[in-house]
Amino acid sequence: MAKKQVKEAPEDGADGAEDGEGAPAKKKLPLKLLIIGGVAALVVLGGGGAAAFMFLKPKPAAEGEHAEAKAKPEKKGKEGDHAEAPASPAVIRPGPEGVVFYTLPDIVVNMQTAEGKATFLKLKLTLELPDGAVTQQLDPNLPRLQDMFQTFLRELRPEDLSGSQGSYQLRMEILRRVNLVIAPAKVNAVLIEEMLIN
Repeated sequence: MAKKQVKEAPEDGADGAEDGEGAPAKKKLPLKLLIIGGVAALVVLGGGGAAAFMFLKPKPAAEGEHAEAKAKPEKKGKEGDHAEAPASPAVIRPGPEGVVFYTLPDIVVNMQTAEGKATFLKLKLTLELPDGAVTQQLDPNLPRLQDMFQTFLRELRPEDLSGSQGSYQLRMEILRRVNLVIAPAKVNAVLIEEMLIN
C-alpha cells in the first residue's frame, strides 16, 4: 500500500505540475483580457477627451462676438423702439475736397446674347457722394439699388458695353437710376472700378 501511495504521490505531483502549468495558462488569458480592456478604455477615454476638446474649446474672437450678438436682445434707444441700423455691406472712404466714396458690393449678372451663349458681367462700382449724409439714404435703399442693377444690366448685351462710349453710357444710365432711387439726395458720379465680361 505504501507503494501505491508512493506511486500516487508522484501522480499527484504530476497532476500538481499539470495544474501548475495549467494555472499560468489560465492566468495569461485574464491578463490578456485585462490588457485589451485597458487599451479599449484608453481609446474610449481618449476619444471622449478629444471630442470634449473639439466641442468645448473657446471659439475664435469673430465667431464669439457673432454668437454674443445673436444671444443679446436688441437694445432700444432712449427715444423708443428704434434698433441700431445694421452695418452697411458697402465700403465708405473719404475722398478729396469733402467727397465720400461709397463702394458697392460686386454685381454679377447673366447677360443676353444673340447666340444664346451664357455670358456673365461682373461690375465693381463706386459712387462719388457730395458728403457723408448721402450714405444715410443709400444704406436703407441698397436692396432697391441691387434690384435695379440686376434688372437693368440683364437687358444689356456685350456689344452695348464695348469701347469707351459703352462705358460712358453705362455710367450715365446707372447714375440716373441711382439718383431716382435715393431722391431728393444726389450722387455726383458713378465710377467703374472693375468690369469683366465672360
